This record gives sequence, structure tokens and C-alpha cells, in this order.
Amino acid sequence: MPEHKYSQAIELLAPAKTAAIGRDAILHGADAVYIGGPAFGARDKAGNSIGDIAELVAYAHRFHARIYVTLNTILHDNELEAARKLAYDCYNAGVDALIVQDMGLLELDLPPIDLHASTQCDIRTPEKARFLADAGFSQIVLARELTIQEIAKVRAAVPADTVIEHFVHGALCVAYSGQCNISHAHTGRSANRGDCSQACRLPYTLQDAKGQIVAFEKHLLSVKDNNQSDNLHALIDAGVRSFKIEGRYKEAAYVKNITGHYRLLLDQILNERPELHAASSGKTKLLFTPDPDKTFHRGATDYFAQGRKADIGAFDTPTFVGLELGTVTQVGDKWFEMESNEPLANSDGLNYLHKREVIGLQANVVESRNKVWRIYPNEPLHTLPGFRSGLAINRNRDHAWEQVLARKSAERRIGVSAIFAETIDGFSLTLQDEDGITAPAIVAFDKQPANDPETAEDSVREQLTRFGSSDFVLDMLTIDWTLPWFVPSSLANKLRRDAVEKLEQARIESFTRIPRKTAAEPPATYPEESLTFLANVYNSAARTFYARHGVKLMAAAYEAHQEAGEVPLMITRHCIRYSLSLCPKQAKGVIGVQGQVRAEPMTLVNGSEKLRLEFDCRACEMHVIGKMKKQILKMPPPASVPVTFHPHR
Repeated sequence: MPEHKYSQAIELLAPAKTAAIGRDAILHGADAVYIGGPAFGARDKAGNSIGDIAELVAYAHRFHARIYVTLNTILHDNELEAARKLAYDCYNAGVDALIVQDMGLLELDLPPIDLHASTQCDIRTPEKARFLADAGFSQIVLARELTIQEIAKVRAAVPADTVIEHFVHGALCVAYSGQCNISHAHTGRSANRGDCSQACRLPYTLQDAKGQIVAFEKHLLSVKDNNQSDNLHALIDAGVRSFKIEGRYKEAAYVKNITGHYRLLLDQILNERPELHAASSGKTKLLFTPDPDKTFHRGATDYFAQGRKADIGAFDTPTFVGLELGTVTQVGDKWFEMESNEPLANSDGLNYLHKREVIGLQANVVESRNKVWRIYPNEPLHTLPGFRSGLAINRNRDHAWEQVLARKSAERRIGVSAIFAETIDGFSLTLQDEDGITAPAIVAFDKQPANDPETAEDSVREQLTRFGSSDFVLDMLTIDWTLPWFVPSSLANKLRRDAVEKLEQARIESFTRIPRKTAAEPPATYPEESLTFLANVYNSAARTFYARHGVKLMAAAYEAHQEAGEVPLMITRHCIRYSLSLCPKQAKGVIGVQGQVRAEPMTLVNGSEKLRLEFDCRACEMHVIGKMKKQILKMPPPASVPVTFHPHR
């Protein structure tokens, strides 16, 4: 399909734990923000009231930015009505779209709100993507594991008006999203219901089929964080139009920094490719230099974007160790010294690695001695295990950096052109913004020639360029008069204020929400006729949906507790054997090794927990096999959820 048939709007989509962080995201260049509502979001501890969301919507729409609410958990029958009411509350608050996992929602009486298919829908194939587009989703969030070539195949399979959304930064779930049940099996906390216990970040010992130890207490299911900074051009060419940053549990500093980072990169591309444009209005001016290494990450990987790589794991630690500063050169009784070219500050957070454990300490007082730094930590040195000369020291909290981001760190303004003109009985000021929206202001005044014609125009320009704390910045001012008139400062200021107020109102009135996409008729046929528990069918409405789309056999979701035996608790494209150079495909053709390496089962051990690993080499996937604990099987189903819906403010 030719490139020009796709949308040319490029959307930078940022996360928000709170409405305040959502405002920061927009200020730092986000074209859209996704945020959790009061319930049913895939991050259950990141909920927000409808009133707060309504205020965020009003702020976003000033810049024609959009707000998406996550309603992307699977739902029990007892929760369907509460979810339906929440959808209406979101719509009435002005929300632009709902991000959805449970297909049962499409069977309910929903408002005409736009629907996006969550990455929890496990969208890996062109066939699945096409089905969701035909079912009524306008935007689909692809699996993070896809290569750029696979993304292009999905793009080619769906209608031109379907927006392809893809994660470009942040934490990675090691399993295909929506295909991980290990948390529920072990703790009763379901990742599909927003309460993942993050078993993938635990340390495991890997044993082979004979019980021999292959790796000891490594975080073998923990992968580095996603960073697609170098692949943005290729992703655009593959058809991605919404670039999503992970992080609805992250604080404001992370959102400011990472949003600003991708805003700069995307703006550079937009300048190079005039056929593309930002999905919202205004230009962001950052008052700091973004640096992704400064905020939480587990190391960087572009995952499978350019094909399978062996170094995607964060096996040593799942925590943020930051950047290496230098090496300890001397240890005193209350201080230590290290050489570093990086400036340090009081209250910096430091750490080092000792016996596979990250040990943290805080710099209480820092003294500079010509690139040698004497550091007095808060912690007594004798309590820090293994602390000695020669240790590599990292910094995972840069106090000076945090102080910069704690202050005003960005401005966002919408460019306007202005025409100041004389009228029959006074003056007018007409503003036109970068979207072509205009607003005139008129004032009656008994015109008199200026006493000082040479400075009259400069005086008018000085008054009319003062847009202050408004959303606008003046790009160009044209003065259209027959002769220099006397224009009092008070009159010019009134004209400007009136014009700005009218332009703000005109922008609000011109903004339109994208309506719900009409599903294909007759209903599209689902790519498969039967569904396993991995389809996450948890309610009667979802069963009705799939039956209406041609599915004949359906197993209940894992959370329904009908799978008592061993099943794949996690399906992942990350392969531990490959990362440890034990893959049969890697050994193929290697003299002395060929035929000796087999994809036999292995076992992950964490305390009393044992998980069998099976390797599907044809699909190049790893399955983590286990079963649900007996006490989890006996847990009752969810009761009717008492959701408090806050009024629109």
C-alpha cells in the first residue's frame, strides 16, 4: 500500500500515573496521554478520578492533544455493568478513546467513544490485526516483540485508516502481553487484571535435564528496557504512527525526560520529512537537555526490532544501577575517594555490585579535589559489604539533575500570526493559529494621528507581542493602516486579550473527537475457530462476541480456575538458551558442537518454585510451564465491584 494512503500525523503518546503528570507530559511535547481511570486499568495502583481526568482533558484539548483512558483488564460478569458505566463517565468527561483488552466490552451498550486495542490483546499477526480493525478498533497496539519487517506486514494487512501504535521506550514484559499467567498461578494476582507480581524480575537458578546447574541465581526472565531511539525512521517507514512510551507507574521526572527526548527526535524527523506532521498543536521548548540514561532503566535494548539478539537480558539485577562514575581509589574511616570526570553533588545516589547484589549508598557530603572526589556517605563504611578500593561506583540518582526537573522544565506555545488594522470607527486585531483557526477582536476608538509617527508602529508592536502566560506565541505581526495612528497601550492590550480569549474559545469549538469506528457487517470472522485459556475469555459478553465472529470452541480464562494442571504460564520470544549461547540453531554448523546441543527441557528454580522450560524451536519461542497453587484454585470469583464515580468538575 503506498505510503501516502496512511495518516501523516505522527503521535507521541506518553504515560501518566496522575493527571498532574499528564499535564507535564503534554507540556513536554506529548501529542496524547494514556491514563488509568477509577478502575479496570492494567496498572491497578495508578487510578484517577473522573474529575481529575476531565480537568486533564480540558488542558490537553487546548493543544488539540488527546487523552486515552485504559480500560484494559479482563472483566468478570459481575464487573461488566460497572465497566459500562465507567465508559460513559469517560465519554462525558471528554475522553478521546478507551484502550481495551476485553472483547466483551464491544457487546455492551457503550457510548460512541473511539476504541483502541490494547497490547494485552496479543496482536502479533496480520490476521489478528485485520480482525480487530474490522471489529471496530481504530488504533491497535502491536506486540513489542515484532520486528520492523513484521510491523510492515501488519500495516499492509489493515485498512489505511487504522493507526498502528507501538511501544518505543520503557520496561518490557518478557512474555507476550496478555499471555502471562505466572503471577496469578503463584499469588492469585492476575497480570490480566492489572495486578502483576513481577515474577519475571526474581532470581532463578537454571538446571538442565540432568539437574546440573547452568546459571546460578540470575534474573533470567528479566530483560533490559526498550529504547527504539535509533529505529524511529524505520518504524515510520514500516507504518507506525503512534509512538508509545511505557510508564504509568513512573514519576514526573521520568515522563518529562523521556517525553522530551522523543519529542526532539520526532521533531527532527518532521523537519526532514515535510509530508509528516505532529498530531497536536504547538511547539515545545525544553529548558533542559533530555538524557534517557538519567532516569530509571535496566539497560537499553531495541529488543527484536532488528532481529533476535543475545544481549537483551538484564540478568545481573532488575534494578536501576545508573551510569558508572569511576573507581574507588582510597577508603578512609568516614569517607572514600574516587576519580571521576562527572560532577558529583550532595545527596547523589550511588551503588556498587557485590556478590550479585546491588548495594546502595547516598553521598551526604561531596568534596572536589581536581577530578578526585572525596565522598562522605550517609551509611557507615564498615556496614557496607565488600566495600574496598577498586570497586566500580555507579550513580542512579543525580541530585542536580532531579533539581532541574523539579523546576519549570518546558514551555509549549502555539504559533500565531496577527493582523492589526484600522477600521471605520476604531481598530481590529485578527489572530490566526498554526491550525488555520482565526479569531478577530474589534474596538471602537476615535482615531488620531500619532504625535511621533516614527515610533508609533514600534509602540504597537511592543504591546501586541506580549502574549505572556497564554498558550500562544507571536510568529508574525502585520500592521495595516493608512497612516501611523496614536494607539494607547491600554487599547492595544485589550485588543490582544480579547483576541486571545476568542482564539482559545475557537480552538475548543473546532476540536472534534474521533467517533467510534463502525464494525464491519457482516461481522468479520475470527482467524481461529477455537480458543484456549490464553484468549482470556472471562465473561459471557466476551463469549457472545467470539461466537458472533465464528468461534466454535472457547476455553475459559486462566482466572476462571478451570486449568488445574500444568500449562504454559508464560510464552515469550526471549529464549534463555539463546542468551546463554546454548541454542541448537546457534550450534548448527559449528565443528565439534553440531548435533550435541538439543532443545531439551530445562528448569528454573526460585526457592520452592520450579518452572519447566520448553523450547518451541520452530516458532522460536520459550514456554514457561507450571501450574496453579491449590489455594489459588479455591479462591472465589470477584464480587460485584463497588466503583466510585466522581462527578465532572
